[in-house]
Amino acid sequence: MITLSINFFFAPIDVAAGGATGIAILLNAVWGINRAATVLVINLAMIILAAFFLDTKIIRKISAGSFILPGLLYLNPSFKLVDDPLLAVTIGGTVFAAGIAMLYRINASSGGTTVPPLILKKYFHLNPAISLLALDLLVTLFNIPVAGVNSFFLAAFSLVITSLVMRYIEAGLDHKYQIQIVSQNKIDQIRQMLLANQESVTIYQAEGGFSAQSKEVLLVVTDDLNYGNLIHQIHQIDPDAFIITSNVVKVHGGRWGM
Repeated sequence: MITLSINFFFAPIDVAAGGATGIAILLNAVWGINRAATVLVINLAMIILAAFFLDTKIIRKISAGSFILPGLLYLNPSFKLVDDPLLAVTIGGTVFAAGIAMLYRINASSGGTTVPPLILKKYFHLNPAISLLALDLLVTLFNIPVAGVNSFFLAAFSLVITSLVMRYIEAGLDHKYQIQIVSQNKIDQIRQMLLANQESVTIYQAEGGFSAQSKEVLLVVTDDLNYGNLIHQIHQIDPDAFIITSNVVKVHGGRWGM
């Protein structure tokens, strides 16, 4: 997926959105140096750097991807799949983020510029996400002398897209709604309705801040399909029911657990 994002979307419009692949795109645009060769050289240098400053566990994590990625970049064709540059970086950033996120989910890496942030974290306690973003922004700045300011902003926009998609995928695609329900005098009817709909209900005690009275709060987890109908049924029983809805990125165990 990383290879497809580079060969079909970023490289054909000479937009470098950070990382070793971004450096490879810039060098190819200026001097015609093969992108796969550049990525391979950078990855080998990062493996050597990791051998000096990081433990063997990190080296094993980055080694496979460091060789597979340039190999796929070399073997796969490269051409412009879409004509619009904004559409290209949007799709490319999304596909790139999906590929990176999948690697992270299996505790793997494509190597490259992910190594320096790990070294900075180990010795200087810097947040690797921030240092990696700073490194990517530095690479994107070189779009200006190579392809112009427009390419720089396209690359920066792509970084935003990549960051958002990665955060969504890493948290999981199994998003749910957590609903908390408080009712003055219809809480039993609401509970019976939820149980009749085979909803998993948790009940806990709370105290009203103004009234200082003990109240039952119902906690329910549901999905997109059932959410609207569930709220409608609660309001049919008690139009004045107090409802708080929160987004839940992942549920483990129970009816909705994965």
